[in-house]
Amino acid sequence: MISWPFLAVLFSGWLYVDAAYRGPEWQRWLFRPITLLLLLFWGWSSDDLNAQTYLILGGLVLSLVADLSRMFSSEHLLTSLGLMFLSYLVYTISFGMQFNFGLYLPWLIVPIAIAAVTFIFIWGKLESQQPVVFASIIMSMIMMWVAGDQYFGLGREFNFSIMVGASMLFLSHCIWLIAHFRFPFKASKAVVAAFYFLGQFFIVRAIYL
Repeated sequence: MISWPFLAVLFSGWLYVDAAYRGPEWQRWLFRPITLLLLLFWGWSSDDLNAQTYLILGGLVLSLVADLSRMFSSEHLLTSLGLMFLSYLVYTISFGMQFNFGLYLPWLIVPIAIAAVTFIFIWGKLESQQPVVFASIIMSMIMMWVAGDQYFGLGREFNFSIMVGASMLFLSHCIWLIAHFRFPFKASKAVVAAFYFLGQFFIVRAIYL
C-alpha cells in the first residue's frame, strides 16, 4: 500500500535539494519548512505513539524552529545552533530510553574521528562562537554514538533506522560547519540538505518499525 505522506516527503525534499544546488531562492525557502512539516505530519499519523516517539517528534519540531531562525536572518546563527543543540539532546534522550548501552568501542571511534576532523578544520575560524559550535558538535556526536550503540546492542530494524538517521544528521551538521566557516563550495547546500533530510527521514521512519 502506498504511503502518501512518505511520497509527499520524498517529493518535497527532492525539490528542496534540487533548489539548493541550482534552483531559485524562493524554492528553498518554501520547501525546507514544508518538508519538515510533512515529516512531522507523517510521524504524528502513526498509530503507535509513545514517550520515545513523542520525543522524536519534539526533536523534529526543534529542528524546524532552528531552520526557520537561520532562514530569516544570518544574525540568528547562534540561536539556530542553540536550538539544534536542544534538538540533538532530545533525540539522544529518545534513543537512549531503551537503556541498552554496550559501549561498543569500534563504533565510538567513528563519531569521535569525524568530530575531531571537523574541529581541526574550523576551530581557528570560530572566534567568539567557539563555545556554541563546540557544544553542538559534541551533542550531535553523542547522539550518533548513542543511536549506534543501541543498534549494536539490540540489532533491531528500529535501531538501525535510528542509527542511519542520526549518523546522517551528524554528517550534515559537520559538513555545514566546514562549508560555512572554512571551505565553502558550490554543492555544499545540496549535500548538507540531502544528508539532513535523509537523516530526519530515517529517524521518523523508525516510528513505523
